[in-house]
Amino acid sequence: MIICIDIGNTNIKYAVYEHDELKVSFRVSTDFKRTSDEYGEQIIGMLDIKGIKAKDITGGIVSSVVPSLDYTIDKMCEVYLSVKPLHIAPGLKSGLNIRCDDAREVGADRLVNCVSAIVEHGGKGKPMIVIDFGTATTFNIINENNEFIGGVISPGIKGSLDSLVNGTAKLPRVEIEAPDSIIAKNTVTNMQAGIVFGFAGLVEYIVTRIKKELRRSDVITVATGGFSNVISKEIGCIDVVDKLLTLKGLKYLYYLNCPNG
Repeated sequence: MIICIDIGNTNIKYAVYEHDELKVSFRVSTDFKRTSDEYGEQIIGMLDIKGIKAKDITGGIVSSVVPSLDYTIDKMCEVYLSVKPLHIAPGLKSGLNIRCDDAREVGADRLVNCVSAIVEHGGKGKPMIVIDFGTATTFNIINENNEFIGGVISPGIKGSLDSLVNGTAKLPRVEIEAPDSIIAKNTVTNMQAGIVFGFAGLVEYIVTRIKKELRRSDVITVATGGFSNVISKEIGCIDVVDKLLTLKGLKYLYYLNCPNG
């Protein structure tokens, strides 16, 4: 079995695969103060609930956008799982040609998502837009030759809500879900309408603009991340929602780089 770890600004996502079979997946909050021992005890406990022992893990791979946690997670893998994980970094084979100003600026999570989208949902010479509703909302564009040609980074949904709540004296914290009507009748549904329908409009406009610049109407749009289901229900431009897109991509890249793993 291998363990795939996606270190994000808000959450750390884990998945254990046995070949192509997903055995377990879960997420924990990203905590910069937590030690490798604390992360280790946490993961051993989660694996034990699913009947998986540490000795069953024979390899691992990490995608990280939080460099300060890389050593902590590496140490945790070494001590508690007895593996030295691969990292998404320059030199790792991905099969993805990056055509932008500086390939080193492309975040590990964006690269993994693009590779995963091509493997899981691409083909037939069609361009793709891969949207990740994470701490930031990222749009990643892949041309018909499976090359990453650029993208868009916009604020994340949760961060936008936090900014609204923290920057005002009387607005409450609300659940991120769509109200029944855009014409909202109270403060809570007013805020929900603004966040959900506002981001739905943002996504729809950006996707439409990308398709216009590509001069293609047959673009496949794949969404992932925590709020992908919420937004995809409000618009028609998202073709596929895949909540495990990043972890699937990590699994693929592990076997690509460790064919005997």
